[in-house]
Amino acid sequence: MQHSCQLATNARIDHAKLFVKECLVDATHHPVDQALVTRRSVRAFLPKAVPDELLLHLLDLAARAPSGTNTQPWQVHILKGNGLAQFVKQAQACFDDPQAMAAQPEAYDYYPKQWVSPYVDRRRKVGYDLYALLGIAKGDKAAMHRQHARNYCFFDAPVGLFFTIDKVLSQGSWLDYGMFLQSLMIAARGHGLDTCPQAAWLSLQGLVNDFLGLDASTQLVCGMALGYADEAAIENRLVTERVPAHAFARFVSAHNSP
Repeated sequence: MQHSCQLATNARIDHAKLFVKECLVDATHHPVDQALVTRRSVRAFLPKAVPDELLLHLLDLAARAPSGTNTQPWQVHILKGNGLAQFVKQAQACFDDPQAMAAQPEAYDYYPKQWVSPYVDRRRKVGYDLYALLGIAKGDKAAMHRQHARNYCFFDAPVGLFFTIDKVLSQGSWLDYGMFLQSLMIAARGHGLDTCPQAAWLSLQGLVNDFLGLDASTQLVCGMALGYADEAAIENRLVTERVPAHAFARFVSAHNSP
């Protein structure tokens, strides 16, 4: 049974990869298309360093993202080298301590309190596909814990990023922030780098705030791992599917008003 499930998972992933490959053929002369199609959440990185100059260049590019009345709400905190290693050690110790985790305030509700279809179905599928690749059986809590813990070392990326926003800002600025984050991830692809945006850090908001020295006026948005993908890692074989445009978009025709 497990073998047949693995085959089904591999078939779905191969189908998604075929779609990406076909898009890349079309994107040969369109580098932005190529960057968009090849962007993925990478969960294993090489130790290869990312120069500070390149990081700042990527952030300069991302800062070209639109924002309402040019408010530019993004605040970025970069962790590398010894600082990153020190923080990761604290984060993993906290995650492995149930009492310490229980004492951590949740930054905000990233997900709904009650799931409905089709969102819960998509969520389950990506989790199932990842665990199937990793050979993690349903109910294997120890293995699930170990995999979730990978979030708290930024999946071994040489760069860990945290993004914060001034609490005085409203919902529109969060929309602006999403465009900034996507711009950063696409810029990274343009330079041969990969990323993994991480909501997992919201569960460790207290630890993050303390390490970064944030005050009560600042809200953690998310984290992000950035570096060079380890293409030999099996988890990086995961290519998630997307609903095609014709399924979520519609052309609105002219009609007579009542």
